[in-house]
Amino acid sequence: MKYFWGARCMLRRNRISVDRTATTRMLGAMESLDEDAKLMERYRDGDTDAFSTLYAHHKGPLYRYLLRHVRNAGAAADLFQEVWSRLIATRARYEARAKFATFLFHIAHNCTMDFFRRDLMMRRAARPDEIDAQSMEPEVPEHQRPDGLAEFAEQQSALLAALGALPREQRETFLLHEETGLTIEEIARVTDVGIETVKSRLRYAIRKLKNSLLGAQIQGTQPPPVRRDLKDTLVNGSA
Repeated sequence: MKYFWGARCMLRRNRISVDRTATTRMLGAMESLDEDAKLMERYRDGDTDAFSTLYAHHKGPLYRYLLRHVRNAGAAADLFQEVWSRLIATRARYEARAKFATFLFHIAHNCTMDFFRRDLMMRRAARPDEIDAQSMEPEVPEHQRPDGLAEFAEQQSALLAALGALPREQRETFLLHEETGLTIEEIARVTDVGIETVKSRLRYAIRKLKNSLLGAQIQGTQPPPVRRDLKDTLVNGSA
């Protein structure tokens, strides 16, 4: 990952415009078969080396998406394993109807929705002191962390604090856009909503992140290190 740019650079230019990509495509159009989809077909047919390559390609973006979405290291590690387990369990039924990343993150989306439903039920049933205990982020052994300690250092930044304050749907849309390289239409497929809903969620997410970072700057807090691709989105509003 590339870090370096300060938050001040994010707050300069144009308002966001997430329409450019979406207006040139339609949700129902067939996506071209990418190399990862071909690898998944090979894995479906028994090539275990193909799975190893897929795992290496996608473990980082998948783990970052889960960690930043559920905001709990232990839960993210469990969900990371669950996503790959579901993929393995359903490999025999795989058909390359879309990009592999769309397929993988649709599984991840379903896993996180199940997590949030379970978490809500547990919190409703738990006493207040138990809720406080559940809210503490457990320590995860280094060998279980797909991205290592750098990911946990990032959690201290103002950017991740701002991400955590977003409504769940907006946070997920922003993370899918930034971490996976999926288009607006592909995110709509992953999350089972319309293109206009995705565009709206992304607009609101970027606007709120800009405002949060501006507020932190005005209050005199140190701007966080920011990846170049995140900086480009927040500065230019590109999608």
